[in-house]
Amino acid sequence: MRINLIEEFIDKKSFDAMQTLVSTLKDDEAKDSAVQLANVFGAGESFKKIANSEPEAEKKLIQSFHNNLILLIEKTWIEKTDEELKAQVKYHLEEFCRQLNACSYTASYAPFFSIVDDVVYLMFGNQTKTDAFDEYALRIDPEFGMFWWYMRNLPKDARWSETKSRIAILLGMYFLANY
Repeated sequence: MRINLIEEFIDKKSFDAMQTLVSTLKDDEAKDSAVQLANVFGAGESFKKIANSEPEAEKKLIQSFHNNLILLIEKTWIEKTDEELKAQVKYHLEEFCRQLNACSYTASYAPFFSIVDDVVYLMFGNQTKTDAFDEYALRIDPEFGMFWWYMRNLPKDARWSETKSRIAILLGMYFLANY
């Protein structure tokens, strides 16, 4: 995605917060950056409760994420050839949400990307596999485009602390829970 295009939608402070989130080794900096990025999604203050480990807020987010993704998956028109993928995504989503309570966020990091990539593919089809999708997403739905920019800037193979992995996943979940 062209940097100057995303800067039409995201302020410098949030753009810098993304860079800090990805590069910092300090959990507190990661949390602060995630809260700043949550403002991009219109959720800074409400996300702050989740970032600060309020168990009830986190539990509610996981449930909302699950429910909204099931809705997105069910309501998305797909090609007949994608029926199996749709069933797999639903299964992986169920497992992911179940494991979040029993497993670590670090272990859940890669499965989260897989679920998001598959759901976005179901929503937008083969276009997601093109280089032009980032710009397309921003233009047709700026809110979704900013979320996609966020997801594309997170390294898929990160070996982060539990806290940093948690905050990165929860911010992505927050957007999808409210989309």
